[in-house]
Amino acid sequence: MSGDTCLTTTLCPAAGPKPKTCSFKGGSLGNKYVRLNVGGSLYYTTVQVLTRHDTMLKAMFSGRMEVLTDKEGWILIDRCGKHFGTILNYLRDDTIALPKHRQEIKELMAEAKYYLIQGLVDMCQAALQDKKDLYEPVCSIPIITSPKEEERLIESSMKPVVKLLYNRSNNKYSYT
Repeated sequence: MSGDTCLTTTLCPAAGPKPKTCSFKGGSLGNKYVRLNVGGSLYYTTVQVLTRHDTMLKAMFSGRMEVLTDKEGWILIDRCGKHFGTILNYLRDDTIALPKHRQEIKELMAEAKYYLIQGLVDMCQAALQDKKDLYEPVCSIPIITSPKEEERLIESSMKPVVKLLYNRSNNKYSYT
C-alpha cells in the first residue's frame, strides 16, 4: 500500500464514543505506518515522514503533544482533509506540483501555515505572486468623454465594440 493512500470516507464525529487522548511515543516507530483521520479523510503514512521536518506534525508524533484517537485507533486531526495528501507529498519529497487555481493555492497555504511547514508556505506565496504578475483582464472598458474619442476608439479596434451609455442626470447610473 502506498504512503499517500487516501480512503475518502466521511465519519460522523458526533456518533460513537468520545475520542481518547494519549501521548504518542514515536521513538522506534520510524517506518511503522500510522493511520490518520484528517477531517474525515483517511491517510496512511509513516512516522518517519511525519517527523522529517520541524513541524506541528513532528511535535505530535515525537511525544511533545497529545494526540486524539478514535476507538479503531485512527489518529484524529481536526482539519479539512482536502489538501492533506499534498502536505504529505511535500513532507516526503520537499517539493510538489502546486494547484493551478489561486484559491486552491491559498487553501493549501492556510493548511501549510497551520502545520507550520514554512517551505511549503514559501512555495505557495511565490506561486501566488507569480500568478498575480501574470494576471491579465479579460476585457477593458474605457470611459469615453467625447464623440471624437469614441470615433477614434471604434476605428482603431480590431474586435467588435459594445457601446454602453450611462446617464448621470439623476445622480444614479442608468445603462442603455
